[in-house]
Amino acid sequence: MQKILVSRCLLGEPVRYDGGSHGPFVQLETWRRQGRLVAVCPEVAGGLPTPRPTAEIPGGQGAQVLDGACGVLTIDGAEVGAAFLAGARAALQLVEAHGIRLAVLKARSPSCGNRENYDGSFSGRRVSGEGVTAALLRRHGVRVFSEEALAEAAAALAALEAGDGAA
Repeated sequence: MQKILVSRCLLGEPVRYDGGSHGPFVQLETWRRQGRLVAVCPEVAGGLPTPRPTAEIPGGQGAQVLDGACGVLTIDGAEVGAAFLAGARAALQLVEAHGIRLAVLKARSPSCGNRENYDGSFSGRRVSGEGVTAALLRRHGVRVFSEEALAEAAAALAALEAGDGAA
Protein backbone atom coordinates (compact mmCIF):
# COMPACT_ATOMS: atom_id res chain seq x y z
CA MET A 1 0.00 0.00 0.00
CA GLN A 2 1.31 3.44 -0.97
CA LYS A 3 1.83 5.81 1.96
CA ILE A 4 1.23 9.57 1.70
CA LEU A 5 3.11 12.25 3.59
CA VAL A 6 0.66 14.85 4.95
CA SER A 7 0.96 18.11 6.84
CA ARG A 8 -0.15 17.61 10.44
CA CYS A 9 -2.18 20.83 10.38
CA LEU A 10 -4.38 19.36 7.63
CA LEU A 11 -5.31 16.56 10.01
CA GLY A 12 -6.68 19.02 12.55
CA GLU A 13 -3.56 19.08 14.72
CA PRO A 14 -2.94 22.58 16.21
CA VAL A 15 0.60 23.06 14.86
CA ARG A 16 0.17 26.09 12.58
CA TYR A 17 2.22 29.17 13.39
CA ASP A 18 -0.86 30.65 15.11
CA GLY A 19 -1.67 27.45 17.01
CA GLY A 20 -4.51 26.63 14.63
CA SER A 21 -5.21 23.79 12.22
CA HIS A 22 -7.21 22.96 9.09
CA GLY A 23 -9.72 20.34 8.11
CA PRO A 24 -11.35 18.02 8.33
CA PHE A 25 -10.91 16.81 4.77
CA VAL A 26 -12.94 13.76 3.76
CA GLN A 27 -10.21 12.37 1.49
CA LEU A 28 -7.55 12.67 4.17
CA GLU A 29 -9.82 10.99 6.72
CA THR A 30 -10.40 8.12 4.26
CA TRP A 31 -6.66 7.71 3.77
CA ARG A 32 -6.10 7.93 7.53
CA ARG A 33 -8.57 5.06 8.13
CA GLN A 34 -6.75 3.05 5.47
CA GLY A 35 -3.46 3.55 7.33
CA ARG A 36 -1.83 5.44 4.45
CA LEU A 37 -0.87 8.69 6.14
CA VAL A 38 2.49 9.64 7.59
CA ALA A 39 2.08 13.02 9.28
CA VAL A 40 4.68 15.75 9.73
CA CYS A 41 4.86 19.43 10.53
CA PRO A 42 8.26 20.39 9.15
CA GLU A 43 8.41 23.59 11.18
CA VAL A 44 7.77 21.79 14.48
CA ALA A 45 10.06 18.93 13.41
CA GLY A 46 12.74 21.56 12.76
CA GLY A 47 12.46 22.81 16.33
CA LEU A 48 10.09 25.76 16.09
CA PRO A 49 7.46 26.22 18.80
CA THR A 50 3.68 26.49 18.45
CA PRO A 51 2.58 29.20 18.32
CA ARG A 52 5.45 31.00 16.59
CA PRO A 53 5.91 34.25 14.68
CA THR A 54 4.76 34.08 11.08
CA ALA A 55 7.63 33.51 8.65
CA GLU A 56 8.13 34.10 4.94
CA ILE A 57 10.82 33.49 2.35
CA PRO A 58 12.06 36.67 0.65
CA GLY A 59 11.01 36.10 -2.95
CA GLY A 60 8.91 33.07 -1.98
CA GLN A 61 11.26 30.41 -3.38
CA GLY A 62 12.03 27.47 -1.09
CA ALA A 63 14.60 26.15 -3.58
CA GLN A 64 16.69 29.27 -2.93
CA VAL A 65 16.69 28.45 0.78
CA LEU A 66 17.85 24.92 -0.05
CA ASP A 67 20.62 26.35 -2.20
CA GLY A 68 21.75 28.81 0.47
CA ALA A 69 20.77 31.85 -1.63
CA CYS A 70 18.37 33.22 1.00
CA GLY A 71 16.93 32.46 4.38
CA VAL A 72 13.53 32.44 6.02
CA LEU A 73 12.58 35.45 8.13
CA THR A 74 9.96 35.93 10.81
CA ILE A 75 7.78 39.01 10.82
CA ASP A 76 10.01 40.42 13.57
CA GLY A 77 13.19 39.86 11.52
CA ALA A 78 14.59 36.65 13.06
CA GLU A 79 16.34 34.28 10.63
CA VAL A 80 14.81 30.80 11.02
CA GLY A 81 16.08 29.15 7.84
CA ALA A 82 18.06 26.53 9.76
CA ALA A 83 14.87 25.27 11.43
CA PHE A 84 13.08 25.15 8.06
CA LEU A 85 15.96 23.17 6.55
CA ALA A 86 16.04 20.76 9.51
CA GLY A 87 12.28 20.23 9.18
CA ALA A 88 12.58 19.60 5.45
CA ARG A 89 15.29 17.00 6.10
CA ALA A 90 13.06 15.35 8.74
CA ALA A 91 10.23 15.14 6.19
CA LEU A 92 12.61 13.64 3.63
CA GLN A 93 13.70 11.01 6.17
CA LEU A 94 10.05 9.98 6.59
CA VAL A 95 9.64 9.80 2.82
CA GLU A 96 12.67 7.57 2.50
CA ALA A 97 11.74 5.37 5.46
CA HIS A 98 8.23 4.73 4.11
CA GLY A 99 8.92 4.70 0.36
CA ILE A 100 6.58 7.66 -0.10
CA ARG A 101 6.02 9.07 -3.58
CA LEU A 102 3.12 11.47 -2.89
CA ALA A 103 2.66 14.27 -0.38
CA VAL A 104 -0.29 16.49 0.54
CA LEU A 105 1.10 19.62 2.15
CA LYS A 106 -0.44 22.90 3.29
CA ALA A 107 -0.90 25.43 0.49
CA ARG A 108 1.09 28.68 0.67
CA SER A 109 3.16 27.64 3.69
CA PRO A 110 6.84 28.66 3.67
CA SER A 111 7.57 24.99 4.40
CA CYS A 112 4.83 23.16 2.56
CA GLY A 113 3.41 25.37 -0.19
CA ASN A 114 3.63 23.66 -3.55
CA ARG A 115 2.49 26.22 -6.14
CA GLU A 116 2.53 29.65 -4.59
CA ASN A 117 3.98 31.33 -1.56
CA TYR A 118 4.01 34.71 0.11
CA ASP A 119 6.69 37.04 -1.22
CA GLY A 120 8.49 37.82 2.04
CA SER A 121 7.03 41.31 2.49
CA PHE A 122 4.40 40.19 5.04
CA SER A 123 1.86 42.12 2.96
CA GLY A 124 -0.21 39.11 1.84
CA ARG A 125 1.23 39.34 -1.67
CA ARG A 126 1.57 35.91 -3.33
CA VAL A 127 4.07 34.73 -5.92
CA SER A 128 4.59 31.49 -7.79
CA GLY A 129 6.89 29.35 -5.69
CA GLU A 130 7.10 26.57 -3.18
CA GLY A 131 8.11 26.10 0.42
CA VAL A 132 11.39 24.64 1.64
CA THR A 133 10.03 21.15 2.37
CA ALA A 134 8.01 21.00 -0.85
CA ALA A 135 11.10 21.97 -2.86
CA LEU A 136 13.29 19.34 -1.17
CA LEU A 137 10.70 16.59 -1.64
CA ARG A 138 10.18 17.50 -5.29
CA ARG A 139 13.95 17.32 -5.83
CA HIS A 140 13.76 13.75 -4.53
CA GLY A 141 10.96 12.71 -6.89
CA VAL A 142 7.95 13.16 -4.60
CA ARG A 143 4.81 14.59 -6.20
CA VAL A 144 3.55 17.35 -3.94
CA PHE A 145 -0.10 18.39 -3.80
CA SER A 146 -1.97 20.77 -1.51
CA GLU A 147 -5.30 20.36 0.25
CA GLU A 148 -6.74 22.33 -2.66
CA ALA A 149 -5.91 19.47 -5.08
CA LEU A 150 -7.04 16.36 -3.19
CA ALA A 151 -8.88 14.95 -6.22
CA GLU A 152 -5.67 15.27 -8.25
CA ALA A 153 -3.70 13.59 -5.46
CA ALA A 154 -6.25 10.75 -5.34
CA ALA A 155 -5.90 10.26 -9.10
CA ALA A 156 -2.10 10.17 -8.79
CA LEU A 157 -2.38 7.61 -5.99
CA ALA A 158 -4.71 5.45 -8.08
CA ALA A 159 -2.27 5.61 -11.01
CA LEU A 160 0.65 4.65 -8.74
CA GLU A 161 -1.22 1.69 -7.35
CA ALA A 162 -2.28 0.61 -10.83
CA GLY A 163 1.39 0.55 -11.80
CA ASP A 164 1.20 3.54 -14.14
CA GLY A 165 4.63 5.15 -14.19
CA ALA A 166 3.03 8.48 -15.18
CA ALA A 167 1.93 9.08 -11.61
